Amino acid sequence: MPEGHTLHRLALAHDALFAGEGVHVSSPQGRFAPEAARLDGRVFERADSWGKHLWHRYAGGAIVHVHLGLYGSFAEFDLIDGAAPAPVGQVRMRIIGPNGGTDLRGPTACQLVSEEQVDDVLARLGPDPLRAESDPDDAWRPISRSRRPIGALLMDQKVLAGVGNVYRAEVLYRAGIDPHREGRSLSRDEFDGIWADLVALMPIGVERGRMHVVRAEDDHGAPSYAPDRPRTYVYRRTGEPCRVCGTPVRTATMEARNLYWCPTCQS
Repeated sequence: MPEGHTLHRLALAHDALFAGEGVHVSSPQGRFAPEAARLDGRVFERADSWGKHLWHRYAGGAIVHVHLGLYGSFAEFDLIDGAAPAPVGQVRMRIIGPNGGTDLRGPTACQLVSEEQVDDVLARLGPDPLRAESDPDDAWRPISRSRRPIGALLMDQKVLAGVGNVYRAEVLYRAGIDPHREGRSLSRDEFDGIWADLVALMPIGVERGRMHVVRAEDDHGAPSYAPDRPRTYVYRRTGEPCRVCGTPVRTATMEARNLYWCPTCQS
């Protein structure tokens, strides 16, 4: 599932492509057709995101809520002689502006919502490290009282919005914190260090479209888990030597998600 930096990056890209323009909205797949017809021809005012949720706001107060889930994705395209290319695959929502367009495929959610429904979603989400107005105290309070492991709490969007499996694994490694520790066992300084690291790392993901999490002095040796991804410390490196101490990286399942950590550096 895309992590929060991806949604913030999409919001910026959609603003650059559509903001202030009248757009053509359609649903080639048909599942969003009635809603698309209501939006077609309106001015796209802006896009914003919180955690893993994206909103498109149109003139007249119409709002589209998108949650990509496990399989959703946007694909931008150029206009050729002023015309859009034919849709490929199951396109839930297509937006075309004067300077190009985007196709949404496979989202968990794509629906017209009211401002009150937006507020309901936001009320269920924890603070987002990518939002300047977020208050880390809103995450510290539930973490400091919880018996759940910190590795699970960081993935709980009600506690902290936008963090997924990669950032979870990597910030805990960088902090030297065992992901199995109860949330209530963390000191405030330890939590503040995690929050500060997310605030520093996640904007890099927004800017570059890739999660860069390995410090420069450790960014060498074994290649990344995938050819088009930067190196990680522990994520998807099961059994490989830790980049710092050489101990084999371990993996386990925590609340139905794969967990990665170094038993020495995070002891």
